[in-house]
Amino acid sequence: MSLSTTIRHPDPVVGARLLGLGSSQPDRIVTNDELAQRVETNDDWIRSRVGIAERRFAAESDSVVSMGADAASKALADAGLSPTDLDAVVVATCTMPTPIPNAAAQLADRIGINGIGAFDVNTACAGFCYGTAMASDMIRSGTARHVLVVGSEKLSDWLDMDDRSTCIIFADGAGAAVVGPASSPEEVGVGPVAWGAAGDLVSTIGIDEKNYLRQEGQSVFRWATTKIAPIAMQALEKAGLTPADIDVLVPHQANLRIVEAIAKKLKSQGARDDLVVADDIVHSGNTSSASIPMAIDHMRGAGRVRSGDVALLIGFGAGLSYGGQVVVLP
Repeated sequence: MSLSTTIRHPDPVVGARLLGLGSSQPDRIVTNDELAQRVETNDDWIRSRVGIAERRFAAESDSVVSMGADAASKALADAGLSPTDLDAVVVATCTMPTPIPNAAAQLADRIGINGIGAFDVNTACAGFCYGTAMASDMIRSGTARHVLVVGSEKLSDWLDMDDRSTCIIFADGAGAAVVGPASSPEEVGVGPVAWGAAGDLVSTIGIDEKNYLRQEGQSVFRWATTKIAPIAMQALEKAGLTPADIDVLVPHQANLRIVEAIAKKLKSQGARDDLVVADDIVHSGNTSSASIPMAIDHMRGAGRVRSGDVALLIGFGAGLSYGGQVVVLP
């Protein structure tokens, strides 16, 4: 290479922020009583163990791509942008029916844009946080200006409806966020990611030889209730904040008892009594990578959170992968 050769990079920007949110759920509501007709369970048993009252299952015509595209279109409208404003699409999912083609390229085409970066991320329930972290870094480095991050899952395709340990928990849906540049340090709205993986526990959640989702529920519960709150604290530390600075806590909606355990530990570390804690699992079930953006969007719609609120996101699931960051809500 000639000594006079210079490789250029785009000018970096100070940081990223969330510009818009959207979500999508199937029409079909599946109650605990309906599931009790198939497996040995009842409404009280399900509510007491995982906190779920109902969940949504997609129709055969619904897909990871179609639900994700619906959520994406709503997020773009919320951000006041069009598909042509995007530079990249990141889809977090673990439930595509085949490994290729990826969801992101199909989703981009469905919302009316081609010729931009489009790729999938599979860290299961931590996927939205991973995708948001990558979007933020792309924007900070100057690689992209606007990135669409979508979490979309059709878990019902992978459920054994005779397996009480999974069929009562998992559900379908999609959530999306548009991430864009901050114009000043005061506008930065996505903090550094705190992430990792416990690969030694990979066997606790997975797909079996019949293509059914299986999990060791008690093992996952013990891991999540002991390991995730410290990761949340790491995300706060990386952002230069304390638990008292947080208005909203949005853990992955895995189990209401896990959500409550994380909130309790953060309050013991100084989180405020008026901390708003996402509990979307009650009516949406566990939607893996879709659960965090969908929970935020539902809380916004219900008036439980406001633009400018500081939220702590923390995703965790199969892998076992985990990741979280602080964001400012759009």
